[in-house]
Amino acid sequence: MRRQLLGWYDDSHRDLPWRRSRDPYAIWVSEIMLQQTRVAVVVERFKVFLERFPTLVELAQAPEQEVLALWSGLGYYRRARMLHKAAQFVAQYGGGVLPATATELRLLPGIGAYTAAAIASIAYGEAAAVVDGNVERVLCRVQGWEATGKAGATALRRKVEALAGDLLDSRRPGDFNQAMMELGAMLCTPKGPQCMVCPLVQDCVTRGEHKTAPRPKMQSREVGCALAVRMRVEQREVLLEQRDAANTVMPGLWQLPLLREAEVPEELLRMTVRHAIMQVNYTVRVREVEPGELDRLTERGGERRWVALSEAGAMALTGLARKVLGRAHLLPRQAGAIARPAAADVV
Repeated sequence: MRRQLLGWYDDSHRDLPWRRSRDPYAIWVSEIMLQQTRVAVVVERFKVFLERFPTLVELAQAPEQEVLALWSGLGYYRRARMLHKAAQFVAQYGGGVLPATATELRLLPGIGAYTAAAIASIAYGEAAAVVDGNVERVLCRVQGWEATGKAGATALRRKVEALAGDLLDSRRPGDFNQAMMELGAMLCTPKGPQCMVCPLVQDCVTRGEHKTAPRPKMQSREVGCALAVRMRVEQREVLLEQRDAANTVMPGLWQLPLLREAEVPEELLRMTVRHAIMQVNYTVRVREVEPGELDRLTERGGERRWVALSEAGAMALTGLARKVLGRAHLLPRQAGAIARPAAADVV
């Protein structure tokens, strides 16, 4: 099985930028970005992030708002905050060098068992098996194990972790781990697995889809956003509002002000966008609001600032704000330095 899997990986793996490096820092950044985010999205953001923060120390020295700004669009911003905190810890106490074992890596903020094993095996060659959703699906199908609900989830997870450890190729642990994840991502997919070209088909009990627990249902909500733009000193500015630091979701990020009413008259509707955050699908109606109408039409949720559109793209925007401003053709193609609006712009 090891030989078949590694042979397939050597011939067929995707050429991803983080696979061209054995730098523990770059591998760490990629693994954090890849959590719950599509590879196609991560590829471009990874390049930009590494260009701005090429070393762990440079990341540690950066302001948090700048880190969040470059993370904008990837979602789950707690990952960026934990990455930043861990970088600061390693810069201060570890000489800027990540620990070389999975056990030590797990002591850092935001690094769990999977991420620690991935970094340790890929960057340092430690024989530590990774188990993510892709690996679990592959091994459950190989063994004919079903995942039917919470009751047996812990026992199943232990069996999968034990099997992953037994199968791990100690001579090429990093490649083996990546091969398992690649197999789940490319061939042994949740729906319609390509069993006839799978390198493990001869050893697979299931050879197809296996029974899994139902996914939690998505909720639906409707909200309205205000798009307030003004001219000042020969440049256009947009009004942004900072989410309170006490918010459990996206604290400190900048968003468009929320309308008091989710419904917007059709003649005033600028656009409607769909946006998903965790288990909620939002229908967002956007209307343009004149500065003099803001108090009447919007809910005050935090500090507000008028920001030059040339600078807004480099702020730590929520994904929704970035989507709306982008579709309204109000963001520059490439963001520059972090925007720091003048105190006079606070409203």
